[in-house]
Order: sequence, then structure tokens, then C-alpha cells
Amino acid sequence: MSKNLANQFNLLCKTKNFENNLNQIQLIKTLQQFYNDNFKFSIKKFFTKDNSKKGFYLYGGVGVGKTMILNFFFNLINKNKQRLHFNEFMLEFHDFVHKNKSSNNENVIVFFVKKLKSKVSLIYFDEFQVTNIVDAMILGKLFEQIFKENIRIILTSNTKISDLYKDGLQRDQFIPFIKIMEKNCIEHELVIEDDYRKSQENKKQRLFFPLNKETYFKMNKLFRVITKNKKKMLKTLNIKGRKLELENYYEGVSRFNFKELCSRNLGAEDYLEIAKFIKFMVIDEIPQFDNINSNQQHRFITLIDVIYEKNIPLAISANQNLDQLKSSLSLEKPFKRTISRLYELTSKEYNL
Repeated sequence: MSKNLANQFNLLCKTKNFENNLNQIQLIKTLQQFYNDNFKFSIKKFFTKDNSKKGFYLYGGVGVGKTMILNFFFNLINKNKQRLHFNEFMLEFHDFVHKNKSSNNENVIVFFVKKLKSKVSLIYFDEFQVTNIVDAMILGKLFEQIFKENIRIILTSNTKISDLYKDGLQRDQFIPFIKIMEKNCIEHELVIEDDYRKSQENKKQRLFFPLNKETYFKMNKLFRVITKNKKKMLKTLNIKGRKLELENYYEGVSRFNFKELCSRNLGAEDYLEIAKFIKFMVIDEIPQFDNINSNQQHRFITLIDVIYEKNIPLAISANQNLDQLKSSLSLEKPFKRTISRLYELTSKEYNL
């Protein structure tokens, strides 16, 4: 890896025709220090106590380039590493706990992290957030052990560490995790005024609104084009003994009504399983959201996080244009990220 991240980042921006700015360059300089402290070989480290921060926590609003920059950094690290959706990581942990019921909570965390250590020395969590009380209660001990084993982590989030799980149930039990993160992480905010995903004009955007006959006709036409010469089949998924059927499935292309995905009792585990078999997804009839259908909105946010992480192109029909979609009060902040990601996913190039 080059000693100068700034030069490599400028080259990337020039090659990909990305715009960069002073805030992003300052972030690159901070990442350079994190790299020097954690990944650069130095004889001096053998003779001095290692007090370096083992985590890098990058936060900021939607569309400021957090993921793009940490992807750039992650790809340059020549170590055993893994990029994980946080929900996916916690599902792995809970599965491990289930399979090792005989161990007490303290020991099972140690065993899990040691197994993790044998595979990776760096983990990247993109768009880190905590919404589950079960996860909130266990994260302190889990991440304390991760840092103890000298596993490095990098994270992006929409909120600063002290505001994680804000107003969440039994948040007092989450405070130890916040203190552990603040102690072990470099925390950096990236601020840019414009959402670069929206500013990129893209005539290929596959977003149709409002919900009427004309929109339905356009969605059907698009679906016929992308499923041409593909065979329709009933795809049945088995998720821990539960059957989930994909009825409108054409060799990696699948079409869903919003209610199929978000009005049923589905969660991250189900969406991750669906994503394994999807190369292109069509979602019909995304509604307006309010406090009454906040449960469906929460599932929709989780779904889009998974789809984004798995890099799956989308076509959607909605009640309104994305900027006019409303939110329940409790989900306004994470929903801004969802809107931004929908802009990107509905304009992503695809090859079927």
C-alpha cells in the first residue's frame, strides 16, 4: 500500500470522474494516520506500548461519500478482512450462541470472537445502526472482546457514537458500549452539503410514480423487457424451518408487491436469504408512511439496507416521488438514508 493515501484517492477520483472536496481530503489524512498506527510495519512498535485506536468510526448525513471513501480504504488494506452488514453479523453471532447453549454468556462471546480472530483482522460495518434491544444489551461485551483480540474495525453511520440507539428501550444498558466505542475509535464527521446520489442526473432511473394505470403499464413493460427469455418458476426458500415462496421469480429477477415484503412478519434474516437469489428486484406500490404503518416502514428500511449492501439494482413504483415520501416520526432520520439509497439503486446499471 502506498504511503500517501491522498495521492491514491485523487487518482481514484480522476479515474472514476468523482468530485472531491477539502472535507474528503481531510478525512483521507485522518485515515492515513489510522493506517500508519494499525497496519504499517514499524520496528518501534515492538518496543513501545500500543495505545493506538483500533476502530475508525465515520459518520455524517446521507450521500456525503462515507461509503465510497471507506470502500476505497478497505480495498487497499492487504490483510484478512471482511465487509459485513451489521444485521448479518449479529445473525451470525446469535446463531453461534444458539449452537453453544451450554456455555455461559461471557464464555460464548470469547469463543465467538476468537473464532472471528482466526479468520479476520479487519471488519468493515457500513451504515452501522442499532435498533434491536437484544443487540443493544450484548454489544458492549461483544465489542470489548473484539478490541481485546486486536481486531480492527471501520464503520460508517449517520449519527455520532453518543447518539446511537438514542431514545431506545433500556438505553442505560447500551451506555457501556458507547463508552467502549469512544475509548477505542477515532471518530470523524464528514460534512458535505449536497447528496451526490441525487445530484447525478441519470436518465436510466427506474422510479415510477404516482400509483395509477400509466405507472402500472410502465412497470409491466419494464418487467417484460428484463425477464425476456427467462423462465418463470416458483422459488421456495427454507429459512430455519420456515418456508418463504417467491411466486414472481424469473431466473434471478423477482417482482414483489410492497405488502409481500413489509406487511408480513419478515426481518433482516429473511431479506438476506432472498438477496442470495436475486440479481434484480422490482417492488410495486410503495406507500406513504406515517405513525400508523411505522412497522412496515421499519421493515422497508431494513430491506433496502440489505439490497444496498448486496448491490442489487431496483425498479420501484411509489405513491409519490422519493423526495415527497413521508415518514413516521420515529424513523425520519434512518429513512433519509433509505431515500438516498433508493435514488442510487434505481439508477444502478445492470447486466442480466
